[in-house]
Amino acid sequence: MKQLLTIELYKIFKRPRTYISFGIITAVTLVIQLAMLTDGKSYMAFAMQGINEQFDIHGNIINGYFITYIILQALLLQIPLLVALIAGDTLAGEANQGTLRLMLTKPISRNKLVLVKFMSSFIYTAMLIIWLAIVALLLSLLLFGKGDMVNLKSDTFIMILKDDVLWRYSAAFGFALLAMTTIASLSLLLSSYADNSIGPIISTMGIVLVLTILSNLDLPLYSHIKPYIFTSHMIAWKGFFDNPVPFRAIGVSSLVMLVYTCTFVALTMYYFNKKDIKS
Repeated sequence: MKQLLTIELYKIFKRPRTYISFGIITAVTLVIQLAMLTDGKSYMAFAMQGINEQFDIHGNIINGYFITYIILQALLLQIPLLVALIAGDTLAGEANQGTLRLMLTKPISRNKLVLVKFMSSFIYTAMLIIWLAIVALLLSLLLFGKGDMVNLKSDTFIMILKDDVLWRYSAAFGFALLAMTTIASLSLLLSSYADNSIGPIISTMGIVLVLTILSNLDLPLYSHIKPYIFTSHMIAWKGFFDNPVPFRAIGVSSLVMLVYTCTFVALTMYYFNKKDIKS
């Protein structure tokens, strides 16, 4: 299993397009950081104009913690595409290149092959999230410094003390990894049906887009199915920046993500075991 996983990771990271995802994350992060370095004060003055009339707020408001929150809001909705870019190619890419049949002539079960493909996709996803933490959080702290974090919502204003922020980001990045792993498992499932990686990648993004729209539609028709759609739970990371933190709701969202992930992997195994690789 270890040797197979090493081979799969080598396949992933020898492709130039793998590094496109890291480049996109870096580029978007730098664009936001540059904008906040240039116009951050005017942005905060506009965003907090109503609050400043009621409260006298001092200190380094435009700090690394605040900037990181803005970056996560912008990027975590886009990362599913970057995850699908690799996970959608895991099985379909082998079929397209004609190497799938060769791999299964070796003494390896189809279930083990699916698990190896999933684990390699998970490691790639984890590295994306770690890289996001480095360029978004660590670089923002270097550029903007530390301070109490301001969380501006449409109907409320939350101030989090700087000594109480770091664990929240650690938990938020951990939840983001769980959410993106669900996307990877969905893309892996779709990859098992296809003989070309383009189909699973586009299908994954299509499904995520449609379900995200359903999750955000405030209509009675969809209110009963929203709790069962995994995209409804993907933004639960924001709960770590509430006071108090809704641990129960975040736990439910985490469980939903975990169930979907296990289901997608199990369905991939079921179908892949029945798939005819001779044609």
